[in-house]
Amino acid sequence: MDTTDRKLLALLRKDGRASLSALAAELKVSRGTVQNRIDRLERDGVIAGFTVRVTEADDPHAVRAVMMIEITGQKTLAAIKALRGIPEVRALHTTNGAWDLIAEIQAENLVEFERVLRGVRAMDGVSKSETSLLLTTL
Repeated sequence: MDTTDRKLLALLRKDGRASLSALAAELKVSRGTVQNRIDRLERDGVIAGFTVRVTEADDPHAVRAVMMIEITGQKTLAAIKALRGIPEVRALHTTNGAWDLIAEIQAENLVEFERVLRGVRAMDGVSKSETSLLLTTL
């Protein structure tokens, strides 16, 4: 990934519905270049999909949490790739200290939340996790 890819991703995070023409104008490249870069980023697994974000007030029943994850051996890259493929994982961070990764999770309800937790805990290389529910955003 180069600087243009990173700028493109930032623009898509801000507005995933932005037109190719608007993205091209902002990046000062052609529309075809934007399309080719998006296609490559999807193919390479950098872009795992597109979704709608709603504010907390618009989705009061959503279950939100942070999950700290410990990875064993040399499985970190595989775990990152797998976690990026889970739509409920809204953000993923590497960190220092006792935990290798921190995942921000948002699920529709507790049943879906539990499904996500079970799936992450069952991943190859995940040796330990700790999850904290987010109650109120201040």
